[in-house]
Amino acid sequence: MNPNQVYNGFVKPVPTEEEKGKMEELKKLLGPLPEKLSSFCSDDAVLRYLRARNWHVKKAAKMLKETLKWRVQYKPEEICWEEIADEAATGKIYRSSCVDRHGRPVLIMRPSVENSKSVKGQIRYLVYCMENAIQNLPPGEEQMVWMIDFNGYSLANVSLKTTRETAHVLQEHYPERLSLAILYNPPKFFEPFWKVARPFLEPKTRNKVKFVYSDDPNTKQIMEENFDMEKMESAFGGNDDSGFNIDKHSERMKEDDKKRLAALKDIASPSLESLSFLSVSVGATSDSAHLGSEDVSEDEHQPHRTSETKESIP
Repeated sequence: MNPNQVYNGFVKPVPTEEEKGKMEELKKLLGPLPEKLSSFCSDDAVLRYLRARNWHVKKAAKMLKETLKWRVQYKPEEICWEEIADEAATGKIYRSSCVDRHGRPVLIMRPSVENSKSVKGQIRYLVYCMENAIQNLPPGEEQMVWMIDFNGYSLANVSLKTTRETAHVLQEHYPERLSLAILYNPPKFFEPFWKVARPFLEPKTRNKVKFVYSDDPNTKQIMEENFDMEKMESAFGGNDDSGFNIDKHSERMKEDDKKRLAALKDIASPSLESLSFLSVSVGATSDSAHLGSEDVSEDEHQPHRTSETKESIP
């Protein structure tokens, strides 16, 4: 009998006893938490942070504490459509109406239609989109798909500061949230950068990134394997010609905002003082997405995995 749980065709691995022990150890390091933050420390969340730090309990605890501190200050779950609507106008990032074959949300990204010079505004909008995608995850699923459309993209679209801030927020506060990243029609100059960076990435991360070219039948198969092409946008080789409509998208986001805020209305917002594990300055700015962290010694080891377990853990 397979102990793993199956959701919509996706197999969710059950933690081993050793992994469960590390989960409990990490939770003890966190201590009691305010109600609003406890949901961000569920078993699934703890597992994601442990995997992101290769099962080093202290490093995972450090990472999760930084995220909890960030959530208290940045309040990502309270960002509403009206606050970021201007950033969304061109469709540079939005949640598609199409999902993958496991029901996971798809974030469409079009860097060539960036419409803002504000790094702060761009990051705020990215966080809003991430929170919305997470809100729309199907039961038992924790990951999403990114579809990056490089149509019209050039080096003029590259902002090192925005790229750096984006990488920091995604890596530090949304670990293990990516199931698949499709780079659709990337320009030729992008490939050398990827070849240089690829060896420095972990295999599980490398394997999540797929290059797809509209004129290459072999890579187009990746789309067919992962999506119902009848519902996929025509810009990605699908049969849906509707494209991005800011008015329709706006209504979807406003409805999601109402649901999210209704669920939060009776839960008190935590303060930094309520987080006993933190030794931070209360005067830290609340609008910063980037918070520093100290080093943690690598004095722990990954849990031993049998050949059966190794296949099921990303």
